[in-house]
Amino acid sequence: MVGQSPLGPGEGRAAVLLQPFVHQVGGHMSMLTYDEHTICKPLVSQELSFYESLPLAMRQFTPQYKGIVSVHLKKDSLGNLTLIASPGLGQPDSCSRLDNGSSDPAVTLWHKCKWAASASSEHGLVKWSHTQVTKTFKDSCSGKMLLRTDLQYHTDSLLEDANGKQPERKSYNPWGLHCHRQHLNRMSSKHNENKLQQFLLLENVVSKYSYPCILDLKMGTRQHGDDASEEKKARHIKKCEQSTSASLGVRVCGMQVYQVDTGHFLCKDKYYGRKLSPEGFRQTLRQFLCNGNQLRTDLLEPIILRLKALLSVIRKQSSYRFYSSSLLIIYDGQEHKESADHHLPFAKTHGSNPSRVDVRMIDFAHTTFKGSKSNPNPTPHDGPDHGYIFGLENLIKILQNLSEGK
Repeated sequence: MVGQSPLGPGEGRAAVLLQPFVHQVGGHMSMLTYDEHTICKPLVSQELSFYESLPLAMRQFTPQYKGIVSVHLKKDSLGNLTLIASPGLGQPDSCSRLDNGSSDPAVTLWHKCKWAASASSEHGLVKWSHTQVTKTFKDSCSGKMLLRTDLQYHTDSLLEDANGKQPERKSYNPWGLHCHRQHLNRMSSKHNENKLQQFLLLENVVSKYSYPCILDLKMGTRQHGDDASEEKKARHIKKCEQSTSASLGVRVCGMQVYQVDTGHFLCKDKYYGRKLSPEGFRQTLRQFLCNGNQLRTDLLEPIILRLKALLSVIRKQSSYRFYSSSLLIIYDGQEHKESADHHLPFAKTHGSNPSRVDVRMIDFAHTTFKGSKSNPNPTPHDGPDHGYIFGLENLIKILQNLSEGK
């Protein structure tokens, strides 16, 4: 849980402007940045119940739960919609404040964005001013690589400059912005400005990475929760049957990988992942480990070891079913570049953990287990989640084959 606030009971707290999390590569729910080390997402009682009763052995494989914050919708004089968090006692502090005299360009970044759905785009992606975003990102993210991508989307989702032209066929990864715009639209249609919503505060598991390379994998052979309607159940079953979820127990839900040769991030989305064959899935795993110049074979052993440790933990979790949850594999795309610049052996440059690899489970809105507070009488499931285990075993096997040069 979060520590106590240093402020006294009578003292107010500055509101926090929630910004879209620019490293969101998958999912449909908007992830928002609360501060450098904390993200937040709309509270779902089933997910909260999971975090509150999280088995000790699983904590190293999940984001740290930091509490709950109240959030409301705000419309400025220009009609732009934003989400404002109102921290109370016991909530973490933030570096992003809504002060009248704030000169932090990061605070004004999303006000300057021109949110507009692309009418002819199949997935309704976002267009916004190229010049404003580029300049503001450079000001507010000094030392950070601008997020770029060779998007697998329609060309009408590319960035426009001030004159409405498209100066380049590269753009920022729009997935988080896409989810955020949809979330704002849903909230604005359902709630008035003063309606408070509760959001979960969670650890930002990529905050320590300068160039976070992220693979989001939807795990298991079944994706619908026990409470799914017949229509939703049928829809999810069809998605699994038509993707690698059925054959491998895992499918790609999103990806970004830093390319040292171009200085850009290569990004893929969930629509790309759904179309992959088992061989296409293997090639995408390989692509995730390729920095544009070479295959990062140094990452394979630490990833495999971490996945094996997770597999051991999951096998011991009786009654848990992690329906629709994702698994993140994360590494820093900058580290190898640094070691190459210094002409030093990679392992010696970075000591005992050269690759800074991480593996985390996320998204537990449909996770069920015996004793859940949100669902005291869940559908009884005995033993571990065999669909999840099937996916992990296949993932490990594919990575081992890559390691052996197969």
